[in-house]
Amino acid sequence: MTKIDVLLGLQWGDEGKGKIVDVLTPGYDVVARFQGGPNAGHTLEFNGTKHVLHIIPSGIFHQEKTNLIGNGVLIEPRIFQQEIAALEEKGVDATKNLYISKKAHLILPSHRMMDAANEQAKGGGKIGSTLKGIGPAYTDKIARNGLRVGDTLASDFLERYIMLKEQHISMARTLGFDIDAFRIDSLPLDEYEKLWLASLDTLKRFRFVNSEYFINQCLKEDKKVLAEGAQAMMLDIDFGTYPFVTSSNTITAGVCTGLGVAPGAIGRVMGITKAYCTRVGAGPFPTELFDETGRRLCEQGHEYGATTGRPRRCGWIDIPALRYACMINGVTDLFVTKPDVMNDFEEVCMCTSYQIGGQSTDEIPFEYNTVEITPEYTAYPGWQQSLQGISDYARLPERLRSYLGAIERMTGVNIAAVSISPDRKDVLFKQ
Repeated sequence: MTKIDVLLGLQWGDEGKGKIVDVLTPGYDVVARFQGGPNAGHTLEFNGTKHVLHIIPSGIFHQEKTNLIGNGVLIEPRIFQQEIAALEEKGVDATKNLYISKKAHLILPSHRMMDAANEQAKGGGKIGSTLKGIGPAYTDKIARNGLRVGDTLASDFLERYIMLKEQHISMARTLGFDIDAFRIDSLPLDEYEKLWLASLDTLKRFRFVNSEYFINQCLKEDKKVLAEGAQAMMLDIDFGTYPFVTSSNTITAGVCTGLGVAPGAIGRVMGITKAYCTRVGAGPFPTELFDETGRRLCEQGHEYGATTGRPRRCGWIDIPALRYACMINGVTDLFVTKPDVMNDFEEVCMCTSYQIGGQSTDEIPFEYNTVEITPEYTAYPGWQQSLQGISDYARLPERLRSYLGAIERMTGVNIAAVSISPDRKDVLFKQ
């Protein structure tokens, strides 16, 4: 029986997972999403066109490959419908190769209302939610109140939907939230609800499966499976910068619960990191730069959220956090993206340890959100040349290879490939 390979982000998201999945897909038979929902934005760029996926696996553009939305994923049917329409405009018929787990939970319009209500109630302590209903939907899942994809086929689905919606409305009112003023895509809740209910017809065009049996049968048949994560390690509900995290397990262990595979079925674990760091929303970010260098990283890296459009906070690469991510996930291969953003930098820096309370440490402290952390940097000379046209890892500038070599030494993980542009053709694999 083959093992399932895993690809996930090692920072705070936006590392380029969608692109790398798209590049790797030709070597696999199945691409399966195992957690997250429309709060994810996986950007792919090829043939001069940019494509953004939120719920659908990034292997969907390879029509001969099977794609699976696993039980650990949250589906917002209206957003799913819009994503399917965008694919159809590009000539992609996803009904041919996309399967959906019956156990995947649904995001209701009222979950999105509750997301906004909860953020408002936090006041200055907002976590920077994408307001896609992720947290409230996972809350209902854990509280055993949620509705799942398979439930849409039940005769009493509408009755159960209304009951759950009324619970949400009651809770929002308790929080003092103005439901009448709330809008989703500029629409009042009841108007959006009509579109949401109609979008269930699009969802039902796809094949619903018992995904745990489906994925294990694929492995028994020696099909090569790639598990695609959303968000990233430092946003994991247990091991991320809590409470400024997402509501699911974004780590390798999440593959087992999000797809229904045994721990022993995990093979390669491919982790993606940018050559620098970014973060969207609130939460700790020790290496964040508030100067001209930070602004250059943002502008030259086009660092704006694929889901929210918000400018990303930018800073130097954080090795303690990256080493932590490699440890928690059992990373076997590193993929480094976007060194080209720093092509004209005279100097690039790397945080190699933290100064906390007068002590130097390379561990992530429990008090990560509240303690004062001073990054300790090592500076490297910039390569100061364009990477355009380079098609061989060995031909990368010596100074860039030195910088990448330092990442390998400090994490103890081999770099498998480097991405030097947004295009899928510019991923250079190390021989």
